[in-house]
Amino acid sequence: MAELVHVEFAERCQRFPEQPFLATPPNPERAYLPEGLELTYAQAEVRVGQLERVYREGGLGHGHRVALQLENHPALFLHRLALQRLGASLVPLNPDHTVAELRHVFERTRPELVVLFERHRARLEQAAGAVPLVRLEDFDRGLPGPRRPAPEGGAVGPRTETCVLFTSGTTGQPKGCRFDHAYETAACEWYRTRGGRLAFRPGQERLYSPLPLFHSNTGVHAFLEMLATGGCLVTSDRFRSGRWWAEVHAARATCLHYLGVIMAMLYQLPPSAEERNHQVRFAIGAGVEPTLHAAFEARFGFPLVEIWGMTEIMRYLCDQHEPRQVGTRAFGRAQPGLEVRLVDDGGADVSPGQPGELLVRHSQATPRRGFFAGYLDEPEATEQAWRGGWFHTGDVAVQDAGGGLHFFDRKKHLIRRAGQNIAAAEVEAALIAHPAVREVAVVPVPDPLREEEVLACVVPSEGQVPGPALARALFDHALQTLAYYKAPGWVLFVAAIPRTGSQKMMKYALFPPGVDPRQAPGAVDLRAFKKRESP
Repeated sequence: MAELVHVEFAERCQRFPEQPFLATPPNPERAYLPEGLELTYAQAEVRVGQLERVYREGGLGHGHRVALQLENHPALFLHRLALQRLGASLVPLNPDHTVAELRHVFERTRPELVVLFERHRARLEQAAGAVPLVRLEDFDRGLPGPRRPAPEGGAVGPRTETCVLFTSGTTGQPKGCRFDHAYETAACEWYRTRGGRLAFRPGQERLYSPLPLFHSNTGVHAFLEMLATGGCLVTSDRFRSGRWWAEVHAARATCLHYLGVIMAMLYQLPPSAEERNHQVRFAIGAGVEPTLHAAFEARFGFPLVEIWGMTEIMRYLCDQHEPRQVGTRAFGRAQPGLEVRLVDDGGADVSPGQPGELLVRHSQATPRRGFFAGYLDEPEATEQAWRGGWFHTGDVAVQDAGGGLHFFDRKKHLIRRAGQNIAAAEVEAALIAHPAVREVAVVPVPDPLREEEVLACVVPSEGQVPGPALARALFDHALQTLAYYKAPGWVLFVAAIPRTGSQKMMKYALFPPGVDPRQAPGAVDLRAFKKRESP
C-alpha cells in the first residue's frame, strides 16, 4: 500500500494511462464546461504537473493551505493532487455559504490563496480579508506570493495534512476535520478490498455522482474509490431528477453514489424507457427509505448498497454481501480494521437488539489508524470524541443476533436535510439574534422528500404578534447569516420552551409522544421559500 496519495495516483497513471480518470457530462445550462469533459489518467498527470509548477513558482509549499471555490468543476481534484505533491492542503468551499459562514472557515484555516469562479468574488472578498483571490481562468498566468513562508519543512509524509473539510457539530459552529496522507491511503486500500456487491473492477468502473465536492461523500469518498481502483469519477453540477437518467446514460456509469432523498425523488418520476437504459451494476449510499428499497431495485434494475461512514472515518461499513438485508436499515458488520461497540449512556455495552451509541476504532493496538488527524485547532474536542480509546460517532444502532448492524437514530443534535448536516444550535443562534424572538428551540421534523426539515419553536418577544408574517420575517432574517438549506422550513410559535432546573432545554418535552409538530395549530410552512440562489 502506498503511503502518499500522489504516489497512489502515479501508480494508477502508470498502470492505466489511457483509461478515463475524471469526467463531467455535457450540460448547455452549466456555467462551466457546457460541452462536458473527459480526461485520461495520462492527461490528468500532465495537468497536475503543470498546476504543481504554478503553485511552487508562486511560493506555495509544505504546510500552506489553499481554498477553492470551484463548485463541482473536476479541476478541483487536479488542484488537490498538485497541492498534495507539495505538502500543501486543500480547503474546499461551499458555494451556498454566506459571508459569515465563509469568514468562519477563513478564520480557522488561514489559507494563503483562494482559487475561484468570478461569480463568487463579491462574497469571498468580504469573507477572505487580505487573502489573494485568483480566478481559475487566470491561474496559469502566475500567483501572488504567500503572505507567510511555509510553516513546515522536510519531506511530505503520511502525517502531512491533505485537506480540511468542515462538518457540522452540536455546538453551532462547524468543526474543521483534518485529513492526512495516511487517512486517504488507508481509505484507498479499504475500497480496493471490499468485495461482494462493492467489488470495483480495476480500470473498468465509471462512478457517477451529482453530490457536492465540498462534502466528503464525493469530494473524498467517491474520488478515492476511483483513484484506488483506476476508475473514472463522473461529476455533475448538482442533482436534478429530470436529467438524472440522461446523465447516467451519457456518463456510461457502472456505479452511482446516492442519498435517500435522491432515490425517493427518482421513484416518484413517471416510468420511462430511459430508466432502464443504463449499465449500472450497483449504487452506494445511505438513507433509502426501508419501504422503498426493494421496490426501487425491482423497478430500476440495480442494488442499492447501504453503507455507514463519517467524515472522520471514511472507511465505510456496508451491507455488500449476499444475502443483503434489504429494507432493514442494515449497514453491514464489524470488520478487521474497523471494530465496533454499541454502548448505553453510561458507556456499558448493550445487548443484541438494544439500541446503543456506535463506537468505532481500527484496533486495540492502533485505535486511530486510518482515522482523521483531528479537529482543526480543537484538541479538546478531538480527545473528547476519542474518550476511552474509541471514536464516539453520535449515531445510534442496533446489532442483531448475527452481528449485523442496523441504523436506529442520531444521538447528536443534527438535522439531516437532503444530505446536509445542520446543527440546531447554529440555527438557534441566528434566530435568537432577532428582536422578535425571546426563546427558540430548533428540532428536526420528517420531510417526505428531504428526509428531515428544520422546525423552529419560537417564543415571541412581548408585544409581537405570532403568525405567518412574523414567521416569514424570521426566515428572511436567518438567510442573512445562514445558507438557504439551514433556514427554518417550519416555524411554530409556542408559549414556552421546557427546561431543566439548570435551565437546559428539554427538546424532547416540546411535544407529547406521537404528536406531529407540523400539524400543531399555528405551524407555518416556509419550505416553498427555501430556494438555492444561482451564483
